[in-house]
Amino acid sequence: MRTHTFDPLAVVRNLGILAHVDAGKTTVTERILFATGTTHKRGEVHDGTTVTDFDPQERDRGITIFAAAVSCAWDGHRLNLIDTPGHVDFADEVERSLRVLDGAVAVFDAVAGVEPQSESVWRQADRHGVPRVAFVNKLDRAGADLDTAVESIRRRLHPAPLVVQLPIGSEDGFTGVVDLVRMRALTWSDSGEAAQDGPVPAALREEALERRRLLEEAVAERHPAALEEFCDRETLSADTLTAALRDLTHSGDGVVVLCGSAYRNRGIEPLLDAVVAYLPSPLDVPAVRGVNGEERAGDPAAPLAALVFKVNATATGRLTYVRVYSGTIEKGATVWDAGARRTERVGRILRVQADRHAPLERAVAGDIVAVVGLKSARAGSTLCAPDAPLVLEPPGVAEPVVSVAVETGRSVDTDRLASALARLAEEDPSLVVRTDAETGQTLLSGMGELHLEVALEKVRREHGLVLNVGRPRVSYRETVGRGVSGLVHRHVKQDGGAGQFAHVVLDVEPLEAGFEFRSTVVGGRVPQEYVRAVEAGCRDALAEGPLGGHPVTGLRVTLTDGSTHVKDSSDTAFRTAGRFGLREALRACAMVLLEPVVEVTVTVPEDAVGAVLGDLAARRGRVSGSATRGGSAVVTATVPLAELFGYATRLRSRTQGRGTFTARPTGYAPAPAVTSAR
Repeated sequence: MRTHTFDPLAVVRNLGILAHVDAGKTTVTERILFATGTTHKRGEVHDGTTVTDFDPQERDRGITIFAAAVSCAWDGHRLNLIDTPGHVDFADEVERSLRVLDGAVAVFDAVAGVEPQSESVWRQADRHGVPRVAFVNKLDRAGADLDTAVESIRRRLHPAPLVVQLPIGSEDGFTGVVDLVRMRALTWSDSGEAAQDGPVPAALREEALERRRLLEEAVAERHPAALEEFCDRETLSADTLTAALRDLTHSGDGVVVLCGSAYRNRGIEPLLDAVVAYLPSPLDVPAVRGVNGEERAGDPAAPLAALVFKVNATATGRLTYVRVYSGTIEKGATVWDAGARRTERVGRILRVQADRHAPLERAVAGDIVAVVGLKSARAGSTLCAPDAPLVLEPPGVAEPVVSVAVETGRSVDTDRLASALARLAEEDPSLVVRTDAETGQTLLSGMGELHLEVALEKVRREHGLVLNVGRPRVSYRETVGRGVSGLVHRHVKQDGGAGQFAHVVLDVEPLEAGFEFRSTVVGGRVPQEYVRAVEAGCRDALAEGPLGGHPVTGLRVTLTDGSTHVKDSSDTAFRTAGRFGLREALRACAMVLLEPVVEVTVTVPEDAVGAVLGDLAARRGRVSGSATRGGSAVVTATVPLAELFGYATRLRSRTQGRGTFTARPTGYAPAPAVTSAR
């Protein structure tokens, strides 16, 4: 890693804001923009005046749906910030954003602590190795408690929380924080203006010293240099503590925890200071690596390597969001799209400010910008120098779990609908458009009911189409409950000329997840190249199971024997034998239908718990836990996804509008009857 003092990349921070729905991500982003002077008026989610929630649907619904990028400056540093969605249906937006970020701020509700989607996005960040700092928000709310929230971080997320602040006042009397690193008090007036710096209040002096001591001990326990100074001096200097906290943040051995109230504009300046002090710059992250092992350093002079992570396909053109990992991309330059294997010309480069943009002449390694003029690039595409090709690992795309049938109200609009749906899938890879082979209907598949609802509303608004939408259907799977052994299949075909001959013997047995193929054939009775062809044929057969034509998973296939013909055997013959042999074997197996299930967390007034539990039981839900928090009951249950359609409306009616719920996919479970698949 390079640490040149005057390298311009050292003052860049690429970070995301992550959290559960309604923890305050967008409000934190708005206050950051206000504190940095990027905006001159504080936007409010409830007023529909935020910068990052600029889409009409986001303002109507009061939630973040699309990841929005903004750029601002603080203390001589440039912050490229992405406000991500918090609803589980839009987790794919979070995944694509995390793929290109160097750090993140995880926002937690001071009353609720770690909530289900907080945990999900934290695990996503773990997979990408993204260092984080935590911000416990809403300390001004009734029932807010920093220590309880921190304990939930420790218990549910398992990092070492390193709390660097002590609140001054509680609930409605929350006025500021004690900075335990510099041992100073930061307070804010009711008008929410910039923090006032002063000495630690006498009433909190003893507690602040005790918490500072606990922080020093926690850091020294995990950081060798800090331990050495702590043993010598029995304390840590502010500079040593800051450097150690930065190292622990980068390594993931600890997470710095700050607190405040974004709505009342309290705690934002120290949060910005923490972003600059603890989160990595592009110089602090490892060199980007291509899928074939090639490395590119974060150097503007190196060959270009950039990853497309988002595409906005508008009526006036395509806006392609890219993270530049190495090299420089200039206006008018020609780049190579490694995925599409074609050259593209960069028309314009834009610094993104949500729905507003500022033109740039060039973007260098470490930048996150939007590019105009690219015709074929999709989310996950690699842009590189034509003379130095490279393919970067694209972001993972989740498998859709819910489908609806879509058609236009007028037959003359069929082509317009096809074009609109294609544009949707281009922007959001987690949306899949296909035609049902049996019914001829156009099916749109996505991550949840809200995901599809938002996508179709976008089609209605932007294209003026009248849509008829069928009831949502879930994506079922089939698996092997009891296998078969020694199933013999012969593929013999003779119709003039060279024939086809393949003989295979298959064992099929259940597997916990996925698909596994192996061969125990001895003596060369089936040559290795034909074994690979049998495996390919078996994979072909997994597309449709015998119960209802659903994909098959959770099985191991073993090729135990077979034979060949000196003239008529071929890869094609053995692939065909593998496909039809496994289909025959699956019909002989005891098959089980699987349905997607989700973990539902329902928060309701205590007097409504009975009605909610009864409703969950009627939906085949299995309650796994319940707790009381601040006068509300929190019930956790596992429920089949198919039973959750329309649940939001039912919950509101049963709780006079006071109940809320979140759902998180947890996999598949056996369905009660085959007939439920259709």
